[in-house]
Order: sequence, then structure tokens, then C-alpha cells
Amino acid sequence: MEKIKRYWNKPSRSAYLFIAPSIVLLILFSIIPLIMAFGLSFFDVPITMNHATFIGWDNFVEAFHDPRFINSLKVTAIFTGIEVPVQVFGALIIAAFISKNNKRNKFLRAVYFLPVICSATVIGIMWRMILHSNIGFITAVLQSMGLGKINFMNTPGLTIFVISFISIWRSFGISAIIYVTAIQQVSPSLYEAGKILQFVNITVPSIRPTFWYIMMTRFAGALQIFDIIYVTTNGGPNYTTESTVSYIYSRAFSSNSSMGYASAMSVVLFIIIMFITVLMYKRMVKED
Repeated sequence: MEKIKRYWNKPSRSAYLFIAPSIVLLILFSIIPLIMAFGLSFFDVPITMNHATFIGWDNFVEAFHDPRFINSLKVTAIFTGIEVPVQVFGALIIAAFISKNNKRNKFLRAVYFLPVICSATVIGIMWRMILHSNIGFITAVLQSMGLGKINFMNTPGLTIFVISFISIWRSFGISAIIYVTAIQQVSPSLYEAGKILQFVNITVPSIRPTFWYIMMTRFAGALQIFDIIYVTTNGGPNYTTESTVSYIYSRAFSSNSSMGYASAMSVVLFIIIMFITVLMYKRMVKED
């Protein structure tokens, strides 16, 4: 017993005991499902999973000939193209204004961060009510201004921008707070030396690792958007807001479900996310 205590008493070893629960959860809910998804992608498997037929690469061939899957990739790309720049650059600008520790800025940080801790379901339902074409508050305001009735949640070409706004509103606070923390770590002596364009010449270069971290996480998150879309539009109208993950969910758990085909699409999405993340990581390392 004493030998065991002495062995684990070293910080370099005892640290593994503290991270062990997280590692176990990571293996159970991330690593194992990922491996299973790769395996299932080569089989024709119903939702009951009572039998499986090996079909090789057929699921991947079908995916790239599936108009609905291609459309979901386009929708996801549009959503990502809208959300990520606003999240990355907009949050940086806001963070620069609220980085100083005073009562006003602390209050604003809490306001910005409040939606982050709210459930996606609650946020989706709330915005559906606010933007409802008949009883929505914003719709009523626009009508009172003589702009007519706008169906925010059922207008092709418009709804994807509404979804992007809701998603940005929900998660904007976390990016801003991360930036604030990074800005507060910049040495004040650097600002004393810089008189012109301090933000561009000092702040931005000093927090570049944080910038790339937010860029990578927001890209990965945007490419996996599901909850807000599922609660608000469920992919409508006419699949114009159906993201890739929404379509994967539909094919996995609908009446014409195919776990193998859904797994194949998941693998394709995983490869896309991994490819983009690796490129960004290499760029970040190169700049450092």
C-alpha cells in the first residue's frame, strides 16, 4: 500500500488520477462512437441494428450523388460563412471596448454571456415566438412601421440569415469573454510604448493564439450546427436551412432510416472539419 501511495504521490503521476474521469467519458462518448461510425459507414444497417450487410464504399458514393446531402453542405457553408466572421471579428471589437475592469464593463460582460448559459431549446422557442408571423413582437413592430408582414421562419433566402443571427446571438458571449481574458493578459508596458493604432499594432498581435483558437472552435461548431435549426425551422422551408448534421439526423432516425448511410455522411463531415482544423492549426503554428 505504501509503495502505491509513494508512486502516485508525485505530481506528474497523480495528475493522471484527476483527469481519468474526463478521459473515460471522452473514450465512451467520443472515441468509441467515432470508431463505430467509421465501421458502420461500410454497412447497410437499419435503425434497429439487428442485422448489417457489408456494402463497401456504396454509402459514400450515394452521399456524393444525393442532392439533399449536397444541398445540406451548401447550407452549412453559407451558415459558417455568415457566423464565423461575425463571431471572430465582431467579438474582438466588442471585447476591446469591455476589457477594462469597471462596473459598466462587468455588467456588459454578464449581459453578453447570459445567452451562452441558456438552453438551445429555450432560445429557439423564444425566437420563434418573437419572430412569429402572426403573434411575434418584431413582426408587429414592423407592421406598425408600414413594412408589412414578414415571415422570418418560412421565407427561402431569408430564414438562413435569421438562423445565423440566432446562433450568433446565442454564442457571441463566449467568444467575447475569451477575447477579454486574452486582452487583459497583454502587458501594460506595451501600450505605454505605442501611441498610434494600439489596438491593431499591439493588441491583435499579442492575442493571436486566442484569435486562432476562437477561429478553429467557431468553424468546427458552425459546421456542426443542429440544435437551433432543429428547434426553429427543422430544415425548412424546402430544406433551405437544413444543415449537414440535420440531414444526418433525419436519415438516421426517420422512417426511412439508414444508420450506415448516416454514418458515411458523418465521416465525410468529420473529414471536412478535420481538414479545415489542421490547416488552421498549421497556420497558427507557423505564425507563432
